[in-house]
Amino acid sequence: MKKNLSSNNFEVTIFTDGACIGNPGPGGFAAVLLSGDRRKEISGGFRLTTNNRMEILAVVEALRAINKKKRFKIKLYSDSSLVVNSINKRWIHSWQQNDWKKSDKKPVLNKDLWIQLMDELKHHEVVFEWVKAHAGIKENERCDELSKFEASKDSLPDDVGYISGNKSTV
Repeated sequence: MKKNLSSNNFEVTIFTDGACIGNPGPGGFAAVLLSGDRRKEISGGFRLTTNNRMEILAVVEALRAINKKKRFKIKLYSDSSLVVNSINKRWIHSWQQNDWKKSDKKPVLNKDLWIQLMDELKHHEVVFEWVKAHAGIKENERCDELSKFEASKDSLPDDVGYISGNKSTV
């Protein structure tokens, strides 16, 4: 990963996306990680899941792919306003403080993935930026392509978190 000599930190740019064929339905997630001249693409999919689960999981898996022995400065781009707002507007912290309930007292959907995301965020300095979907942003378009490809595969595994009750239909 690229070392920024002036700040003594390592820098990574990440683009993420999730997709579903139907909602719920087969789904896929993808991320493109960039640092200097290095590039890594990750993707996967599930037989039955939701778009929101795939959007969140794309971020979780991207962060998991980064070395935790060093602290990285990460700029993460997502076209999911739910993901970006949950961090930037600190919704995720309010949900956690309120025993994973939203302001309307209903349970937070996809709690399992939000908890995983919070754990991953402890390791690095991450700034979230929203990007408009299907706006010609090269790496966002690539993530869209990869996530749709994953969702269309045969013999996808089960999304255990979805099946076990972290369901969302949004």
